[in-house]
Amino acid sequence: MLQACLNGGLSKSTHPGVPMSASELACDAVAVRAAGAEELHIHVRAEDGAETLEPSALAKTIQAIRRAVPGMPIGVGTGAWIMPGGRRRHRHIRDWTEKPDYASVNLGEADAPEVIDLLTIGGIDVEAGLWNSQDAERFVAEIDFKKCLRVLVEMTSGNGEEALREAYQVFSILGRADCALPILLHGEAGSVWPCVREAWRLDLSTRIGFEDGVHLPNGAVAANNADLVRAAIQLRG
Repeated sequence: MLQACLNGGLSKSTHPGVPMSASELACDAVAVRAAGAEELHIHVRAEDGAETLEPSALAKTIQAIRRAVPGMPIGVGTGAWIMPGGRRRHRHIRDWTEKPDYASVNLGEADAPEVIDLLTIGGIDVEAGLWNSQDAERFVAEIDFKKCLRVLVEMTSGNGEEALREAYQVFSILGRADCALPILLHGEAGSVWPCVREAWRLDLSTRIGFEDGVHLPNGAVAANNADLVRAAIQLRG
């Protein structure tokens, strides 16, 4: 499965094509679906462009995307940095009326088990985000695998070799714990394309988009998210 991560916390100062508003995200969703992406990962934005989990902003964005790409699964980020921050954002998650299909939760955050429980109670699937082997150890020790849709092996190193070494440590920890959840492997900046290639080689899911990096495999800056999706599809062969 190829997921398109459209914006993350980036602004248009990083790339003018970063989608921010609900309408921009909906337009981008149409383009990446046409290019071959099967699912979406977005970071919802407030009117001022800041990341938000506020129920009305999330509903407006999810509704716009669902109108544009009916049936395409939509996931959102829930990072602890999103205002009002930490456990104070739990109220927003509890109050969601228009719900995403799934949400990603970073196991490196103190309240990760609580957020997973909030999402599960709300009928929202969970992507468990593991940035390193420490996150993986916490995941297998504290989280009921049945609560999760998949594991995101999210390598934050910009060095491809370092990222893949860490990824294999995470794989080993998951294997020892008999975790049979589907895995989505992705990198960041300089490790984006090594991780995409390795994911395809291992028959894993992966993701691509401006949130992770703006460059194509040849080093050129992509025009838009759809360019990145097409490049990932070509690597899959």
